[in-house]
Amino acid sequence: MDNLLELFQYTFFRNALLGSLFTSIACGIIGTYIVTRRLVFISGGITHASFGGIGIGLYAGISPIFTAAIFSILSAFGVEWLSKRNDMREDSAIAVFWAFGMAVGIIFSFLAPGFTPDLSSYLFGNILTITTDDIILLGIISFLLILFFGLFLKTIIAISFDREFARSQHLPVTFFEYALMLFIALTIISCLRMIGIVLVISLLTLPQMTANLFTYRFKTIIWLSIAIGYVSCLGGILFSYQYQIPSGASIIFVSILIYVIGKVISFIQKRRAI
Repeated sequence: MDNLLELFQYTFFRNALLGSLFTSIACGIIGTYIVTRRLVFISGGITHASFGGIGIGLYAGISPIFTAAIFSILSAFGVEWLSKRNDMREDSAIAVFWAFGMAVGIIFSFLAPGFTPDLSSYLFGNILTITTDDIILLGIISFLLILFFGLFLKTIIAISFDREFARSQHLPVTFFEYALMLFIALTIISCLRMIGIVLVISLLTLPQMTANLFTYRFKTIIWLSIAIGYVSCLGGILFSYQYQIPSGASIIFVSILIYVIGKVISFIQKRRAI
């Protein structure tokens, strides 16, 4: 217990706690839309496509997060546009951007002058190295998501469950789909330092899957996902600190444990209801 209290003296640990909170909020909100719309594969494509931006940033000597953000947003809009065309299937469009982004990232990261020690942190995450700028970015995106979903929740729910019905009600479906794809891309980018490219999609889906075991209400899933995500982050941080292992993998490992526990509880409840 004393060792745990001593951790609060360190700036990196306080940053990790704050970053975890904002990450849980952002992923809890946009992740609920992703799971409801069944956009997990699309989100995975955007996540891996962002590696192209990281490679270009390292090569050009500018912020990899900035270039990854541009790459991710363009990829998100590209997937959304191509998936609506009749001459290309959605999964094919995702595969194109997924492969292109990874290829560009690998090429430019190898061409980058000097040694690139930060590359592994973008791939696997390290919450203990997040900076104040990372926290500010997470905070801004979390605030914008809260504002956007607070103002347009009914419209988002309508689009999530039945786009054709939403169109029949003369709702601006196309605008909202592109806006939400933008938020997906920005949330993914803001979480790269913490979770990493390889694992970020898990934090956008596992808490929501766990919450969905107990409720089908969109708003309730958001709240539960935020809580589950934060518990997963806290558990992952402590696990990572204790055993000196990557924080991203630790957080996702804890998330899976929580999902398994939730699955067992849900199964027991259903058996008792019979």
